[in-house]
Amino acid sequence: MTATLPRVDTAPAAAVKRRRRSLGWVAVVPLLAFTAVAFGLPAWAVLDGAFTDKGTGAYTTANLTASLQGAYLTALVGSVKLSAVSAALATLLGLPLAQAVVTSRHRALREAVLTASGVLANFGGVPLAFAFVATLGNAGVLTRHLDLTDKGWDLYSFWGLVVVYLYFLIPLMVLTITPALEGLRVQWREAAQNNGATTAQYWLHVALPVLLPTLLGGFVLLFGSAFAAYATAAAIVGSSVPLITLQIADALSGNVLVGQENVALALSLDMVLVAGLVMAVYLPLQRRSARWLA
Repeated sequence: MTATLPRVDTAPAAAVKRRRRSLGWVAVVPLLAFTAVAFGLPAWAVLDGAFTDKGTGAYTTANLTASLQGAYLTALVGSVKLSAVSAALATLLGLPLAQAVVTSRHRALREAVLTASGVLANFGGVPLAFAFVATLGNAGVLTRHLDLTDKGWDLYSFWGLVVVYLYFLIPLMVLTITPALEGLRVQWREAAQNNGATTAQYWLHVALPVLLPTLLGGFVLLFGSAFAAYATAAAIVGSSVPLITLQIADALSGNVLVGQENVALALSLDMVLVAGLVMAVYLPLQRRSARWLA
């Protein structure tokens, strides 16, 4: 005789799983609705206005063509150049600072630096511009005491704006790279030392190749942050340094030419495309870095 096992009915369990899955979708609906209203509608307005002729209301590519010519193209190139230079310098300066924080034996100092970095990375706009004008402007405290004007310093220039951007980009780089530095395993350094490698050789052949995706990802993140900045540059340099964000503001307000609102939307679309390219580079680099440091 063969014993027969009791039959287990899996239908109720499957029904419970389907019910939970449906309830999960219901819980996500408010988030999807908020995303559609807060991001979808503005994105559609920008896309529709960028391809619409303001006079006739017909769809056209004239706005995009105009956004890539003359002063608008100069402003786009200027924003890319400013963002790239600022991000590169912040990456180079933020890495050793983050390494010093990670290797510090003083826990209080480490927490203080990371906390300050979190605050400074979000400090920008008009308050930051005012602080630099009062400190390093033409009549700033340090400018007068150190005679910086006689030495060629000018806050209201391209390099002056780079220095201002470094104020919040370096702390952002510290916050970005610190988890990756903490993920470097002690065994890797010990193995390199046991094989006769110096500290420089360890960093050149082990640490930096592992950190490279995170460094490049951090650079891309800093580039995007600098590329989207507006209030700080507007308060410091005005129109003396051509930037795409300032051109958008001028076109919307009609400071230069009247009726250029749709060209401003085309410029905004150009910024969205650049930001999309930035994210397309950033996300794969983050995934590759996470595989090494997990």
